[in-house]
Formats: sequence, C-alpha cells, structure tokens
Amino acid sequence: MDGSGPVQPSPPLSRRSHRLQQHQIRALLLTFLAYSAFHASRKPPSIVKSVLAPDPPNSTSSSAAGWHPFDGNRGPHRLGELDLAFLSAYSAGMYLSGHVADRLDLRRFLAGGMFGSCIATAAFGFAYWLDLHRLWFFVVIQVAGGFLQSIGWPCVVAVVTNWFGDSSRRGLIMGIWNSNTSVGNILGSVLASCVLNFGWGWSFIVPALVIGLVGVLVFACLVPHPRDLALENMDCGVEMNVAIDSSAVNDDGLVEGLNGKNSLISDETALLQHGLTEGKSCRGTEGEEEPIGFFEAWRLPSVASYACCLFFSKLVAYTFLYWLPFYIRHTAVSGEHLTHRTSGILSTVFDIGGVLGGVSAGFISDWLCARAITSVMFLILSVPSLILYRMYGGISLHFNIGLMFLSGFFVNGPYSLITTAVSADLGTQGLIKGNSRALATITAIIDGTGSIGAALGPLLTGYISSWGWNNVFLMLILSNSLAVMCLTHIAKAEITNKKKQEVSSTITDAESW
Repeated sequence: MDGSGPVQPSPPLSRRSHRLQQHQIRALLLTFLAYSAFHASRKPPSIVKSVLAPDPPNSTSSSAAGWHPFDGNRGPHRLGELDLAFLSAYSAGMYLSGHVADRLDLRRFLAGGMFGSCIATAAFGFAYWLDLHRLWFFVVIQVAGGFLQSIGWPCVVAVVTNWFGDSSRRGLIMGIWNSNTSVGNILGSVLASCVLNFGWGWSFIVPALVIGLVGVLVFACLVPHPRDLALENMDCGVEMNVAIDSSAVNDDGLVEGLNGKNSLISDETALLQHGLTEGKSCRGTEGEEEPIGFFEAWRLPSVASYACCLFFSKLVAYTFLYWLPFYIRHTAVSGEHLTHRTSGILSTVFDIGGVLGGVSAGFISDWLCARAITSVMFLILSVPSLILYRMYGGISLHFNIGLMFLSGFFVNGPYSLITTAVSADLGTQGLIKGNSRALATITAIIDGTGSIGAALGPLLTGYISSWGWNNVFLMLILSNSLAVMCLTHIAKAEITNKKKQEVSSTITDAESW
C-alpha cells in the first residue's frame, strides 16, 4: 500500500459483530473439548480401582485377586496413596501453571499440557502389558500426570474470560461451559468401562488417544485472546508490521497515522481494538499489561474465602470422582453386587446430575446477582442428599440412580460455580483494573487450593473405607458444612447489599411520585 489510493469503507458493524461471535463460539467449543478431554483422561484410575483391588466378599468375578501391589488388605490404602500422588502434584502444579500461563502463549502451553497428559495416561496403561507391579512406577506416573493436568484449567478459564469479558450472564455461560468436567467424566467412564473386559490397560490407552487428538485440534485452531486476531490480520490492509494503538482507530474502523493517511485494517482488528480492548495497545507495546504477583493475588478481596470453600467442596467432589465406581462395586444394590463394567457406567449418573447442577447454579447466581448465597444454598442442600444416598441407595437400582443424581446436582453446583464464574469475577474485579493477565493466577490460586482438598479426600477415603462407608459419608458431610462456614460472611454481605439496594430503590420510587 502506498497511501495514495482511495479509502475503502469498512464493512458494516453487524458483519463484524457476527465474525466476533464466530470467534467466541470457536473459543468456547475448543476450550470445552480441551477440558473435557483432560477429565476423560483423568477418569480411568477410578474405573480400574475395582479391578486392581480385591473384590468384595461373595463375588464371583475371575479377577477377585486384584493386581499387585494393590491386592491384599492394604489395597485400598495404596490406591488412596496413588490418588494422593496425582492430586498433590496437580495442586502444586496448579499454582505454578497459573503463574506461568499469564506469561506464555496460552495456545502452546495448553496444547503442550494435553500432549504430556496423553503420554502419562498411556504410560499407566502400558503397565498392564509390561506386567509391571512396582508401586514406585505408578507413583511416578501419577505425579507426572498431575503436573501436566494442572496446565489445563488456568489456561481454558483465561481464554474463555478473554473472549467474553464482563457479562451479566457470566454465571449461566460459565455454568453451561463448565459442564465440560462432567461431560469429560462421563466420556472417560464410558470409554474406560467399555474396554475394561479386554484388559484394564485399554481403559487408559483409549482416553489417552482422545486427549492427544483434541490437543492437535487446540494447537491448530485456538485463538487465546481477541488481540491475537489483530496481530494475525495486520496483513489484510497494512503492509508494515507495526503495532496498532486503539486510540488511532477512528469511528469508521480505519487506522490513522501512516504517512498522514487513513489505512484500512481488517474487520476483526478494528472491532476488537476499538470495542474490546479500549485504551490498551497490542502485545509488545509499552501499554502491555503486567502480570499480578502471586501473594498480591491472595490479598484481593474474597479470594482466600472462596479458595478455602473450594478446598472443602472439591474434597467431596473428587472423592466421588475417584471412589464412586469402587463404592458401587463394593455396596450391594437390591442384595447383589454389580459388575465392574456396570459400576463404572452407573457412576456417570452422578456426573449427569453435576451437569444440571452447574448450569442451575450459574443461572440462579445470575438471577440473584449473588454467587455466595447460591453456593451456600447448594452446599446446605447437599448434606441431606448425601445422607439419603447412603441410607437408601442400596434399596433398588432406581433408588440408587435417583439419589445419586440428586447428590451430583448439589455437590457439583457450587464446585462448578466457584471454579468458573466466581474465579472470572475475582480475576476481573475493579481493584486490578480489569487486568486480563491476572486471571490465570487468581484462577490457579482458587483451584489449586481446592485441589489440596481434592488430594486429601480420596486419600482419607482409602483408609476410612476400611472402617466402614458410613464414616466416609460423615467426612463428606462435615467437609460441606465447613465449606458453608467459609462463605457465610460473604453471603451475609450480599444479603445486606441487596437490602440496601431495595431501600434505595424504594426511596427513588417514592421521590419520583
């Protein structure tokens, strides 16, 4: 371009908005698939637990002896220690991954975590064909897998929030999107259960292939941030490889300042620079956002409270994630023990309830404009649902399915809400001036703290279950009760704020009369 030709009109705004929506939908779908694949590859250990450990008494299964070193009376203990190895590494890696994700290319970092998780998951399965019985081998694989899996969550939450920004429907959007965890659990359970009869190694290989293939798709197609489009589309109208300042974009979607002339840039660039990134320059300029510090993020309002709440609520959710198929297998339903395959598939009912619970929690929190009140409400209702499932789940298969669905609905509701909409709210609050590069750090702090509870729950279950499952459910009920206590002061503040708003609205209406 020599700058002497006539200026072409930019495409209408509706056309540009349509293209923006296409990019938003693509980011939403890719991140949904990515984290579903992460959870699918995380599910096999819970499915094969009932094969690795000894079968319940009076079982007619041919695999009653288990798989050394998980056979014998200490089998459940070692399986719990294996969960601890994975989830401890996951928790530690979460803090580091969030810090790193704010500083690296999210697309490459996310895809790298998916490829690494593919290798770690497959390596666990290969132990079946290599006839490996060394505990240290399984521990090392789980630790490596935990670190690699921790890359996923901070990256996908940051990408989604980058594309959707502030939204009055954030809770609903995030609630629907966060069904990726339950969808991944269902997919992983079904895949691992269906191939279990061919050998438990296949239960790892198939989900590993899934996350590897989705990783290729993410690496090829994901655009992490709207500003990345501006960099990719510079050649659509501007030959010089320069950074575009949003203040130089006029009302017609044109860039001023090149040789004193107006220069046409691409549709997405004009819209995104002028509409989404107001006052911010492209990456590599002096206006680039600075990542927030780790301890600075901890001091932000409500971050510590929600992190502690997630510690307890995720303890409950991950206990079900890792031990529910084992519990179903070892607990008689209508007086009979279900098969390994049936137990694994039946456990997906909990995740189906979790999908609806997450969406409902997001919708209700948007309607009430109160995240803490919604979370507390779900946590309180989860207590009687857990009691009912333990007491009456064994009466019949229909009772088991219905009460399991109810438990998943209330247990996963607040877990879903806190890890998505709440994290996004806290990561874009006014005190950090909407710094998008702080989001992954805050998300990692909240989910990383929750992951400590997630590591503790399955470990304790491995030991406590040998004393009876009633004690395990007592631990889960106590944990959810403590989660309520963590949010009580925030819920009270939300109620007080709503009362003030009602009084203010009443005064305003009276004055208008």
